[in-house]
Amino acid sequence: MNTLIFDGTWDGMLSAVFEAYTRRWHIWNDENDIVLLRPDAPRPLFADNVAYVTTDSERSNRVWKALEQKMERAALSALAVSFLSEDITMDTPTLRFIIKVIEARQSGFERNFADNDALAIVRTAKQVRYDAHRLLQFIRFQKAADGTYFAMTDPRHNVLPMILDHFTDRFADQHFIIYDHRRGYGYFYDGTEPRLISLPANLNHMATGWLPDEMLAPDERLFRRLWQTYFKAIAIKERTNPRKQRADMPVRYWRYLTEKN
Repeated sequence: MNTLIFDGTWDGMLSAVFEAYTRRWHIWNDENDIVLLRPDAPRPLFADNVAYVTTDSERSNRVWKALEQKMERAALSALAVSFLSEDITMDTPTLRFIIKVIEARQSGFERNFADNDALAIVRTAKQVRYDAHRLLQFIRFQKAADGTYFAMTDPRHNVLPMILDHFTDRFADQHFIIYDHRRGYGYFYDGTEPRLISLPANLNHMATGWLPDEMLAPDERLFRRLWQTYFKAIAIKERTNPRKQRADMPVRYWRYLTEKN
């Protein structure tokens, strides 16, 4: 068994493909002959060869260009989106899938759903896109005293890069922060372009997701109460269906929903 250790980044993934070719590990008799792991993952018991991948932008670009020649744009997008799942069990299937695409004599291998790796990529990309769509529905902004809008999120997958364009287009003239609590990063948009930021984890509103009163705009409390009142007013008590509500609005999103706090 040949084992590659990479840094967990997308460039690292593509660099791992290049490394596999450099070592001629892209040729296997059995799919278990090659494994891709992250630094903190346990090593296989029977690893004949172990190599550490150096992330190299030039090498990753060469692999990406090779994929562009063999894959349709929609399939390339699905491949990149699937990586945002951050599912470590997908690392080896993704490596194998990329190698299979490059080795295929004709384009279109990504549509071979009889292949387990190709199928896994499509299914994972679907899950990530669903998570991004849900987040668009359930983001709630709070207006700070300086006019900046703040929203805390906790998505299952790393989907902030996927939803950012939606908000920069919709709120092009406003300043806002969308923050991922689970991953400890977010984006600040100043009306011109979004910037990647990281906020101190010891701030109270980092733990709760809610800005303290002294940081809120004067009318934010009023609008929050109005929204909560509206949410209750439109509900028909006789038709209350908790199971349907949890299906349409999963409980894991409630923590940062104005109407549920």
